[in-house]
Formats: sequence, C-alpha cells, structure tokens
Amino acid sequence: MTRALIVLSSHAELGSTGRTTGFYLPEAAHPHRLFTAAGWDVDFVSPQGGRPPMDGVDLSDPVQRAFLDDPRVAAALADTPTPDQIDPADYDVVLYAGGHGTMWDFPGNPALAGIAARLYEAGGVVGAVCHGPAGLVDVRLSDGSHLVAGKQVASFTDDEERAVGLDEVVPFLLQTRLTERGARHSGAPDFQPHVVVDDRLVTGQNPASAVGVAERIVALVTARGPRADAPAPGA
Repeated sequence: MTRALIVLSSHAELGSTGRTTGFYLPEAAHPHRLFTAAGWDVDFVSPQGGRPPMDGVDLSDPVQRAFLDDPRVAAALADTPTPDQIDPADYDVVLYAGGHGTMWDFPGNPALAGIAARLYEAGGVVGAVCHGPAGLVDVRLSDGSHLVAGKQVASFTDDEERAVGLDEVVPFLLQTRLTERGARHSGAPDFQPHVVVDDRLVTGQNPASAVGVAERIVALVTARGPRADAPAPGA
C-alpha cells in the first residue's frame, strides 16, 4: 500500500499584520482527493502537532467541502503528530502543502527537513506547492548538499509575493532563498499553474498548481511500482 504524508503549517499569525494564516486548505484537499482516489493511505503532520490552523477555505469548492466533511480527515486534523513522531521509512511520498504560515515554521525544523531527506534518499517522492517549498530550503542530503541544489524547482514567486503585498511581511522571499540554495527556479506568469518535475522532486508555483503537483506525484509513483518492502496484497 502506498502511503503519503502531507505536511501542514502550524503557524497562525501573518507577521505583525493582525491577520491570520495557516495551511492553505485547497493545497491539502485537492492532493488528498487524488491520492486517496489512487488507493493510497494519507496521513498528516504539522510542526507543532495538534490541530493546524487553516486558511483559504472556500466551501463552494466541492473538493474542499468533501475534505472537511470526511470524518477520517477531521479526526486526523484534530490531532496531527509532530515531525519527530514520524518515521520516513513508513512513507513513499511527502508533500509540503502551502499557505503563508509555512514561511515561519517549515524552515529551521531539523526533524521536518529530515523527513524529506530520508524519504528522498530511500527512493521516495518529495513534493511541495506554492509556499510549501519553504520546507525544502533546509533539506540536506547525507552528503551535505541541499536537496534542491542543481534541481529545477517552482514555488510562489517573488513577483507573486509583491503582487499580494506581502513581500515585506514574510521573513524571506521564497524564490530568492531557493535560488540561494542552488535551485534553478522556474516561474510562469503570476498565478498561472506551473509544475516542475526534476527526478523525484515535484514542485508547483501557486494554488492553481496543486492539482498538477498531485497528478505528477501519482504518475511518478505509479511508474515506479510498489516499494520492494511493501507488504503483499492481503498480508
């Protein structure tokens, strides 16, 4: 059975603006729908554990409504584990969902960075969408190199951050930071869907890219086939 882990921000304050933030609901709900439709088990994790704050809720979106109405999802979101409670060996995929909260609590978390590093080096797929690639800026592989170094990546662009008026609110500009880590950043026009795949790293630029990121992740895992250590059907 393929297992995916979706990482959600625990950070609820948008700098000193007095506005709230958190994980961006559609960037979790749409991938969750595609992963479960593929027959995968899906778990959640957040930097602080417990119930992560939510942003971007649109109940006119049937996918978001179904996600929130799913009792299994509700139970999982009510008490997410922390990264140090996660064994990356249990998962085939990790997806860092976006939301501005990620800019504060995804970087600087060694346990969270370690999930992506260990999973990737074990042959798994690492994904991130919009501000979710903030979870990649501190990921180092066992040779000390940054996971994103030399790889093509997409993320919420510096121009998009300026367009939403938050370039001086967020603690850093994500595109710039990824480039500083050696990534080859790829961007599309503001707020247009854009997905980049480089080896087993799948990244998307903005909320409009969430479905595409999930689709490419599913395609990669399907092409690879089941893990060698996966239990046999019926086991």
